Formats: sequence, structure tokens, C-alpha cells
Amino acid sequence: MKIGILSDTHDNLPLIKKAVDYFNHLKVDLVLHAGDYIAPFSVKALNLLNCPWQGVFGNNDGEKKGLTAVSQGKIKEPPLFLDLDAKRIALVHEFRKDLDADIIICGHTHIPEIKKQENALVVNPGEVCGWLSNKSTLAVLDSSSMAAEIIDL
Repeated sequence: MKIGILSDTHDNLPLIKKAVDYFNHLKVDLVLHAGDYIAPFSVKALNLLNCPWQGVFGNNDGEKKGLTAVSQGKIKEPPLFLDLDAKRIALVHEFRKDLDADIIICGHTHIPEIKKQENALVVNPGEVCGWLSNKSTLAVLDSSSMAAEIIDL
């Protein structure tokens, strides 16, 4: 399964739209957002994806009621566990070692990284917003082969 991964969109509407367009162009099967949307209006662009999406709250997501409403319940408290391609995926905002998963998707640091942590593949797509690094990144994961790559937008 081809999974689009993003995090830390922080209300940057032009780059959120660019990420959505990129995922739609790639025809990903699912998009996972590792948190820090900020305001509910920024989630509307995610609803333009041509595939299902799910996400978790980040540490800067204060308006949880509005985010839940606009996302139609797609944003949950972390950790969110998914079983796909016989792999267990844990979706969180801040990395945690104690998660029993084959793949851990996180954000928070705004630094893109793909690494092996004990028995898990850890994917941090970096920041879509580009506020801290002046660089907008996301990730694409093939859950069946466990191959992931960081993409510069």
C-alpha cells in the first residue's frame, strides 16, 4: 500500500494544498498526518484528497473540537494504531519508544528522518509548513516493502 505521510502543516494553506496535489498525483492509497494542523480551517484542504486520510493531534492543536468537526472525526488522540499489509503502524506526534509497531510515524521535530529503531521503521516526514527550516517536506511509504522516502515539495 502506498501511504502519503505529512506532519506539522501549521496553517500554511498554500503548502498544504501543494502536498494534497502531490499525493493525488501519486495516487496514494492513504494519507497519514502526524499532527500540528493548528486551526480547523487548515484541515479543509485535506478533505480534497482522492483517498482516505487519518491523523492524530499534535502539541499545538488546541482547538480539538473544531479540528474533529472539520475532519469529520478523522483526527484522533495519539497513538493511533493501524494494521495494513500485515504491518502494525503507530501514528503519533511525538516519537515514543514504547510503541509495539512495525512502523512508527511521528512528527514534532520538523526534521525529516527515516531510521530503524530496534525492530521498527521510524518515519518523520519533517514539516510541510516550512516555517522552521524554510524547507517543505513530506514522505511516501510503501507498507508492503517497508521502503520510505522523504520528498521535497
